[in-house]
Amino acid sequence: MTMQSPDQSTVFSPDANSSRQLRDAFGKFATGVTLITAPSVDGPIAIVANSFSSVSLDPALVLWSVDRDARRFRYFEAADHYAIHVLAAEQHDICKRAARDGHMLNDHTHHLNADGVPLIDHCLARFECRRVAAHDAGDHVIIVGQVQRTEMRDGQPLTFFGGNFGSVTS
Repeated sequence: MTMQSPDQSTVFSPDANSSRQLRDAFGKFATGVTLITAPSVDGPIAIVANSFSSVSLDPALVLWSVDRDARRFRYFEAADHYAIHVLAAEQHDICKRAARDGHMLNDHTHHLNADGVPLIDHCLARFECRRVAAHDAGDHVIIVGQVQRTEMRDGQPLTFFGGNFGSVTS
């Protein structure tokens, strides 16, 4: 794809030949970055996701999605409890490590909640969840969780836009 001025656009119909363009178009949506953690038969597991969204206040529900082809998919498909950590800008290194190694928590300080879910500190927000639904969604599965406990603090978020990490100042 060529560089364009802000007043030019690319129009296409998503198909097997335009998957890179579709990925680039999705990347135009700036998101926060989350680290999802869960217990597993192989020890604590982590995965990075930017597909997090709030769903409902009453009951407190959130969702995220995981790629069926992800090496860690089987762990999160089986997890009844998990935690979603909204990462702070200064947690960029944790994010990079988790993207490369799902078992990075073996070498990173964490503690377990009452459900055995690994929790990391210093994130902007943390949602400790119990899975209540999973929905097929093409090459992903949407996981819906009921929030059982929440923690939050002030700080700047780790963001993702156009394939790059950054932060936002307010």
